Amino acid sequence: MIDRPGLALFLRRRREALQPEDVGLPRGQRRRTSGLRREEVAALCHISADYYSRLERERGPHPSEQMIASIAQGLHLSLDERDHLFRLAGHHPPLRGVSGDHISPGLLRIFDRLGDSPAEIVTELGETLRQTPMCAALNGDATRYTGPARSLGYRWFTDPSVRARYPAEDHDHHSRAFTAGLRDVLVRRGPASKAAQLVRLLDGNEEFRSYWDAGEIGVRFDEGKRVLHPELGLLDLACQALLDPNQSHLLVVFTATPGTESHEKLQLLSAFSPDR
Repeated sequence: MIDRPGLALFLRRRREALQPEDVGLPRGQRRRTSGLRREEVAALCHISADYYSRLERERGPHPSEQMIASIAQGLHLSLDERDHLFRLAGHHPPLRGVSGDHISPGLLRIFDRLGDSPAEIVTELGETLRQTPMCAALNGDATRYTGPARSLGYRWFTDPSVRARYPAEDHDHHSRAFTAGLRDVLVRRGPASKAAQLVRLLDGNEEFRSYWDAGEIGVRFDEGKRVLHPELGLLDLACQALLDPNQSHLLVVFTATPGTESHEKLQLLSAFSPDR
């Protein structure tokens, strides 16, 4: 059963504890609110300001599990805080584990400061949880996929448009790396894991099967990455990654060597940003 007074109080306290700088927002000179405004939190949670305001006033419909998960992420809650929020809303907390989508507050704080860089947060299966506008301009919007297509490795073998963003001479190595990476996750997570499900779904793909049967392990992506942008052409980039070991999430940032043609092209990416 939902605890409306407890839920409202918890939401207010968490909102008032967050500062604009914590979530990558400018403070502004006229701010008098303690913490974030309701409309700012609503935007972070991808819900309407009216809906969020009613929750803080102990009103409105019973929020779904999906809605509570979105609010927990928008408020930058820790896993313990997330679980508490679920219980206040009358839901069982999601099972904890490395396959979860909840991003840690620390990783989010770093990500929120990278708005002017191509950066994304991905799971160990290549599922994109967050992208900066610059990253969406570089790689396309990868957060829109659902089901197994959320995994870049799955799309690599099932969606030809994915390969169009990489030079043909790099395709073989990418295929080997995706396959070896999936094998590694499968061994670590077991036959009931999402990795095992992806392997079963891809089993009928002849190309995937040929790479899988080769049995390679330890094939990894190079630190350098070549991307074929539809408008800007070829970019030679470096990929720096920061691992959150508790959730097995990676924060990946794409950079280019200053003074190179790729660096100049990277500066032009903002023109293709979805937020432009």
